[in-house]
Amino acid sequence: MSAVRTRAATEDAAETAAVRVTREVVLVGGHESGYGSALRGLCRETVTGVGSGLHTLTRRPAVVVPMTLGRDAGLVDDVAQVLRWNSRGREPGELLLAPALATADHLVGWIRAAAGRVAVPEPEERAILVAAPAASAAEDAELFRVARLARQHSGCRWVEVALIGGDPDVAEGVTRCRLLGARHVVVVPASFVEPVVPEGATGSGPLLSPVALEELVGRRVAAAEHRWAEHRDDGLAAAPSGRHEHHHHDRNHGH
Repeated sequence: MSAVRTRAATEDAAETAAVRVTREVVLVGGHESGYGSALRGLCRETVTGVGSGLHTLTRRPAVVVPMTLGRDAGLVDDVAQVLRWNSRGREPGELLLAPALATADHLVGWIRAAAGRVAVPEPEERAILVAAPAASAAEDAELFRVARLARQHSGCRWVEVALIGGDPDVAEGVTRCRLLGARHVVVVPASFVEPVVPEGATGSGPLLSPVALEELVGRRVAAAEHRWAEHRDDGLAAAPSGRHEHHHHDRNHGH
């Protein structure tokens, strides 16, 4: 009975210590946010990219949110790897990995909503140009898939893709929309990076407002805290992998 009481007391003490942990919220960006730079003006939380910044920040207790919109195939894996390394020899639950901010399905809906906020004359003559920073070939291909789904569910005649820093760029994308017959071109970001809108086109503004983004981050943090409190699951061991083998070779780990 003494051993049972001792074990129970130890478990209670561990649970009490876990409750007292105050974790900093850390947002980790990949290519969809310029490796975090585009998030710093939108969020109050600490922002970093994967690498030495994340390693340093998570030496303290933290809840880490991978800020992907569904196109950064390896961001969750990369974040989990750093957190697993930093969690060695520390109290369980000091570091929690939250669910990724969003999926490609969310992205499709947000693109449609952003385009719909822009009023243009003769909507049937409108084209949507979806723009995001260039990444790997596979991740760029995913942007074309997202655009196709946005077209399917928006009723818009033309939905084209532009790659910031890639081919075709935004200016070339607008020209293509004009050649296809569009009289109005609405440029919609498919990332946190705001594209430069060429003359003669209209920008939709940010994909998510700061208020909506803060709310979504709060939900992901709450999900991670709940998962730990209820199931003692820090999210690190079972971090889902979005990376396919061909993505792994394309990914630039220098950021």
